[in-house]
Amino acid sequence: MSPRPAFDGVIHEPTRLQLCGLLVPVVEAEFAGLRDRLRISDSALSKHLRALEAAGHVRVSKQSEQGRVRTWAALTEAGRHAFCGHVAEIQRLAGVASLRARRRPAPVSLGRRPVGPAGPDRPAGPDRPGQGAPVTRVS
Repeated sequence: MSPRPAFDGVIHEPTRLQLCGLLVPVVEAEFAGLRDRLRISDSALSKHLRALEAAGHVRVSKQSEQGRVRTWAALTEAGRHAFCGHVAEIQRLAGVASLRARRRPAPVSLGRRPVGPAGPDRPAGPDRPGQGAPVTRVS
């Protein structure tokens, strides 16, 4: 079943979006590898991982190996679902934008200035001396 398109503000932040993109195809990734791929500092990566972890999108674990502690990150099932839904929403929005670019949208009235005699606080319109400005249309 495909995830329902849903915008996720936590994932949408550019570094977190890239981070989730790196985690999607793997079971887990080491902290140092993520830091190097994203080209950010340890503290910046820690901050982003904490934000994703607080939202339930990422699980962070530490493992001791040869006297050295290594930190690993993995997307949770909820995180994987949220990321895929977020990507689906971005694709949906991009599709709407590309459809609008191909066809000329209908004019939309943005409002009308009050009609009345021109004066110091109400200048005359370009095509109607003494009248308010014509309806503005977006094309």
